[in-house]
Amino acid sequence: MLKSVNLERFIDSIEQGKIYIDFDARTGHNHGTKFRIKSQDIPLLYKEVVRVV
Repeated sequence: MLKSVNLERFIDSIEQGKIYIDFDARTGHNHGTKFRIKSQDIPLLYKEVVRVV
């Protein structure tokens, strides 16, 4: 369970290169701008992480 997104951690992750911005514009069609992060790094963005089994 991930709880309480932390904006400071989000910004730190961008600065550390763990999150990057994907400008997904293609010829003739724009898919928008996205933030990308590896699934293993997602918990770094939250104040509280609880493993539920």
